[in-house]
Amino acid sequence: MLVQEMRAMDMEKHHQHFRMSAAKFDFLGRRIGECVQHKRTHIAPISVAERLAVTLCYLSTGCSQVGVAASYRLGSCTVSKIIPEVCKAIWDTLQPEFVPFPSQTQWMDIARDFWRVWNFPLCLGAIDGKHVTIKAPRNAGSDYFNYKGSHSVVLMAACDAHYRFTMVDVGAYGRESDGGVFKESIYGSKLINRTLELPRPATLPGTDVTNPHVFVADAAFPLLPNLMRPFPGSNLTTAQQVYNYRHSRARRIIENTFGIMASRWRIFGRPIDCSPDNVVHIVKTCVALHNCLTHTDASNPGNTILVKACARQLTAGRASRFALNTRHNLMTFFQTPAGHVPWQDNVVRRGLQNI
Repeated sequence: MLVQEMRAMDMEKHHQHFRMSAAKFDFLGRRIGECVQHKRTHIAPISVAERLAVTLCYLSTGCSQVGVAASYRLGSCTVSKIIPEVCKAIWDTLQPEFVPFPSQTQWMDIARDFWRVWNFPLCLGAIDGKHVTIKAPRNAGSDYFNYKGSHSVVLMAACDAHYRFTMVDVGAYGRESDGGVFKESIYGSKLINRTLELPRPATLPGTDVTNPHVFVADAAFPLLPNLMRPFPGSNLTTAQQVYNYRHSRARRIIENTFGIMASRWRIFGRPIDCSPDNVVHIVKTCVALHNCLTHTDASNPGNTILVKACARQLTAGRASRFALNTRHNLMTFFQTPAGHVPWQDNVVRRGLQNI
């Protein structure tokens, strides 16, 4: 469907087709205009608005590039060139504003929000990996073949308390575990080496106990001074079970963030039929658009999907005494009047600490 025809429709249909308002569409067009506007030749160039519409249609509907080409009366080869070009322009122009590496002030704001909204203190975000399913690349062997029996690239990401991505790393082979991808990612390797610029340790709310700021992750990740994972095993004390519940409650925000993004951009609902390099551009674009739209459209019906956290098998691993002590301090804090929440004991008694 042509852009002009879509503009003639009501706002709800425009939002359903492009997953954003007309005003936000125009905002994006202005942002990427200089990057994607082609010079005029003997053939009139395709406008910025139509290039953007083609790309958003591809991302939002999950249709093939051939199907999108037919809808916009363009050649499939033309569409195959437009989409990666526009995706790269969207990421390059939106990333500095909507997916920047947080400043010290922003880290502190994130930590305050996790405590205020999700009752987890000194938390800088939740971390997890998402397998983005792709068509098997030619001559790739088993590099992209994952444990689910499909081919994928991995999006490793962290988010804040409001379902916005704060750190992303895209493109690792699907055969790698989340923990392995994390260790090889830019931010993960810095977190392991303790070279990531994070706020100084602070006191837990209402106490004089000093603890590092931390991220929360699931059992696939290592326990580090600035990265918490649940207590392993099944024979846990009540305090450990409470910790695991509080940990899971904060950690599931990253799963919900992935869910919100995938529900908006239906391209994630099927294997993406592109080269791995172009898949990386597509995923990064969806991340940037997700953050951009979350700033303004978070309350729009249908933009949110909550995901029940899944419990992975917890096994003990080697961890530094400092990391173990950090987790112990949090566990103890959740048993104090300053850190206790009224419903935690009932949740644990019902055996629901992994929700």
